[in-house]
Amino acid sequence: MMPEVTEHQELERLAAVLESSGEYRILRRLRMASPALPPVGTPMRRGVLVDVETTGLDSSSDEIIELAMLAFDYSTDGSFVAPANSFDQLRDPGRPISPDVTKLTGITDEMVAGRSIDRCAAEAFIEDAVLVIAHNAAFDRRFCERLLPSFAAKPWACSLREVDWASEGFESTRLSALAAGHGRFFDGHRALHDCEAALDVLSRPLPRTGRTALGVLLDSARRPRWRLRAVRAPFPQRECLKVRGYRWEAANGPAPGAWCTETDEESFEAECEFLQTEVYRQSAPPIQARLLTAYERYSLRAD
Repeated sequence: MMPEVTEHQELERLAAVLESSGEYRILRRLRMASPALPPVGTPMRRGVLVDVETTGLDSSSDEIIELAMLAFDYSTDGSFVAPANSFDQLRDPGRPISPDVTKLTGITDEMVAGRSIDRCAAEAFIEDAVLVIAHNAAFDRRFCERLLPSFAAKPWACSLREVDWASEGFESTRLSALAAGHGRFFDGHRALHDCEAALDVLSRPLPRTGRTALGVLLDSARRPRWRLRAVRAPFPQRECLKVRGYRWEAANGPAPGAWCTETDEESFEAECEFLQTEVYRQSAPPIQARLLTAYERYSLRAD
């Protein structure tokens, strides 16, 4: 007696037919893998992926309306990744959510009314983590530290900046594009969905090097890193700086506003030369540079 064909098996058969024609590419819905046991004797660590939805882009005045975290276990070389548990809570920002934010996230005033984030539960969730990762850590970390100071005591890494996606053949660093490059799609712009997509992308081998993206990110996170602040950069050069990956950061106490980036030691001299020759066009530009500790990366405290 032939075994019954499930709906999933039939859909996969149809997808294979389309793909074999060479005229179609199929995207499959991203689904989190079941937790698995690592090979015996594998050194393991606990990491946490974080994503926030907010009322705006300014961490000094805008508010978190959703905090999501996804804990995972990983081998120290990044070759093994297994999801653990998740955390996802909404928060009333104390003021109306703009229509643009609702359109982007799907979060409405009614959804967050009277809601708050359980800070004790959030602190317990990250307690065992040796590394926090966000897909644009320079954005998420600043909001998270304002909400929960415990985040400041953790080293952070950035899946957006610490993997050279372009050299691996990806045309964009957006999570949706990275997932699509691996044949997956997901419902984006909700914080937990973004965490799940980031973990899936990080756990997969990169197309050209064959290493997992997490392994590459871990190597980057372990290397010393410099913070560069382009103080008083000429206004006409702002687009050039933005294309290069610099972010504008407003004045913070005695620190003046500046275009900022972080770079590893191998790229430090080249980055200084870029600022000197392409931005300031002078021999002694007002660049501020500081070697960061593991706990300062992507944090306002680095200023």
